[in-house]
Amino acid sequence: MEEIIIDKGCGLDVHKETVVGCVMGSGIKKEIRTFSTMTGDLFRLKGWLSEKGITHVAMESTGPYWKPVFNVLEDSFEVILVNARHIKNVPGRKTDVKDSEWICKLLRSGLLAASFVPPQGIRELRDLTRYRRKLTQTISSEKNRIQKVLEDANVKISSVLSDTFGVSGMEMIEAIMEGNLSVEQISELAKGRLKSKKAEIRESLVGNFRDHHRFMIQASLGQIGSLEKTIADLDQEIDRKLEGYHQEYELLQTIPGVKEQGAASIIAEIGVDMDTFPSEGHLSSWAGMSPGNNESAGKKKSGKTTHGNKNLRAILTQCAWAASKTKNTYLSAKYHSLVGRRGKKRALIAVGHKILIMAYHILKNGVPYKELGKHYLIHRREDKIVKSHVKRLQDIGYEVELKKVA
Repeated sequence: MEEIIIDKGCGLDVHKETVVGCVMGSGIKKEIRTFSTMTGDLFRLKGWLSEKGITHVAMESTGPYWKPVFNVLEDSFEVILVNARHIKNVPGRKTDVKDSEWICKLLRSGLLAASFVPPQGIRELRDLTRYRRKLTQTISSEKNRIQKVLEDANVKISSVLSDTFGVSGMEMIEAIMEGNLSVEQISELAKGRLKSKKAEIRESLVGNFRDHHRFMIQASLGQIGSLEKTIADLDQEIDRKLEGYHQEYELLQTIPGVKEQGAASIIAEIGVDMDTFPSEGHLSSWAGMSPGNNESAGKKKSGKTTHGNKNLRAILTQCAWAASKTKNTYLSAKYHSLVGRRGKKRALIAVGHKILIMAYHILKNGVPYKELGKHYLIHRREDKIVKSHVKRLQDIGYEVELKKVA
């Protein structure tokens, strides 16, 4: 006989247009009802659960469809959102009714692990930061489209300029669009170190630029301008949402590679209450930044990172890339110690994992980041490094005597 942990519970199978609920518990006859996802019907679902004396509700995270149900029920019940991968039913017996009943049974037996659902303020901040990132990606796509049009016109300034959309590059593109300046006059728009490349710039500007190319580039530039205005509005709203988390926001920026947008996104994805996560390892696993376990018959197989929060993972990877460019820092030294052996992608994931662990302790303890320095790893592995070099010298016929410099 199964052990009952939760006396009265409800399992919900949520879809776009319907919600199937199954209630069970002591003094309750098992009952299954179907409701629509219209707001009025969701409040009728809430009334039905209150009438039955339900204390806990469980449902799987089905796309965005769980959110309105969660918003209606969260203030009256202990609502558990569950990863769909954790509650698969027996194959061949899948119906909405069976699913809701299965979820309810697992809930009452205490076999469901709740997914992390941050408070409403953090959820709203998360919507803003994710939308901002999408718009930034769209701008990058439009810039790539402009470069393709320029290549089609055989205007090769991207081969000469390291940043086609820098100050000099944008002035040159605008001059090409107006069509009033000669190649020599456009090359004179070069600024700073680009002045030494005027001859190459003149050569790259000779192409077959037609009205069609002008129209395509103008359309992309208009789109970029509109998106940049929207991003500026989003930045203002993000700053407003961060007013209650100013201390955490500033502390996270003490980590090398983590700037304003990175700090805002980290807060939006993991919140500021680290008591939600039992340990740093738990947070890393949830984020998909730690290696998985895959062992069978004593043999270890692929240990690739686990499924997790892909948005947080992308943010941490960007911060890791920025950290790898910093000077005299532990994170930069960590990246360069790994990149030769493991490759860029794995090195970035490892550094991103370090940044996440740092963020966990900074938010949990309310302290700024403490820099260890670029020599920390060398001193930590000093004995192994010395032993390795001595062995290599001995292998090629040298007798080694070690003497430490004062």
